[in-house]
Amino acid sequence: MKAIVETGIKQLEIQELPMPKIKKDEVLMKIRANGLCTNDLRDYLGDTKYTYPRIGGHEFSGEIVELGSEVNPKHFFVGDHVVKYIIPYCGECHYCKTGRENLCIEVANSTTFQNPNGISGFFGMSQYIAVKSRDLYKYPKEVPFTHSTFTEPLACVVNSIERAELMFGQDVVIIGGGVMGLFHVILAKLSGTRVILSELNKERRKLAEKLGADVTFDPTKTDPVAFVKEQTGGRGAEVVFNTTALPQIAYQAMELTATGGQTFMFSSMHPNDPVPTDMGSIHSYEKLITGTVSPKIPTFYRAVQLIAKGIVDVTPLLAKTFEYDDCVAAFEYALRPDTLKTIITFD
Repeated sequence: MKAIVETGIKQLEIQELPMPKIKKDEVLMKIRANGLCTNDLRDYLGDTKYTYPRIGGHEFSGEIVELGSEVNPKHFFVGDHVVKYIIPYCGECHYCKTGRENLCIEVANSTTFQNPNGISGFFGMSQYIAVKSRDLYKYPKEVPFTHSTFTEPLACVVNSIERAELMFGQDVVIIGGGVMGLFHVILAKLSGTRVILSELNKERRKLAEKLGADVTFDPTKTDPVAFVKEQTGGRGAEVVFNTTALPQIAYQAMELTATGGQTFMFSSMHPNDPVPTDMGSIHSYEKLITGTVSPKIPTFYRAVQLIAKGIVDVTPLLAKTFEYDDCVAAFEYALRPDTLKTIITFD
């Protein structure tokens, strides 16, 4: 099979690798499409600590071409269109046992990230992958593979929105109008809130308004804190989602949050510099600051339902597709600051 292998910084090779051999509880999945995530781009730029060689790609979709002998034939068939829950959770640690498999303590030690004796990665940028049937989720065949690749990123946002326990009529601020910020716009609006988006790019602000944002503004043209307080009767927002990776914006997110409100750090800080925090304000005004990371199994399943049933239309977030043998052009295009989701397809 063919695979896009990262062999070093900005070094991609199309290599011929052995076909995966499936175990009794696995299926052989033919990958048809894979979305490029910010983490894939950091891998490409050498801005991570993961080992090379590496086959990235964790936003992938495809179809079943072979079933293991112990896979339940009532649940899966050859030809089913599927996606994979990609977190390599152990199922045995405290967090897995308490329904927080996205925090599994064994994930960081898996060969997904560090594999000095082989290839690291999620393997979404290869033509075939062996997948345990427990990690598979089916899609109707009329849903394009390019659309079902959005499952994992949407699931991350479902997790974020559900943790906020949004209430009807609340004011919600979302910082950043990339794919993840726009997914927050869509789901926050579905939750019955008034959505305010902070975003520099004019076209992204326009798109956010089409997707449901009630108010958008350019934080370089107006003072964000003053603007949000003006929009909210001087209080600030009950919930703020920061979908940017900049430490200085993290502090701003806390300033935008109302008394008794919640601040969610959705994105990893990059660089992960310390962020000053007004602990007195957190104490006196009962502000909650927390983070969200990766989907749990239930939130991943709900993302499948949102896309499969047409409740969330991912079409506006798809920027461009590239064939796998044009992978360098795909990565370079995805690095553009003004683009949205770039997808690599496999024949």
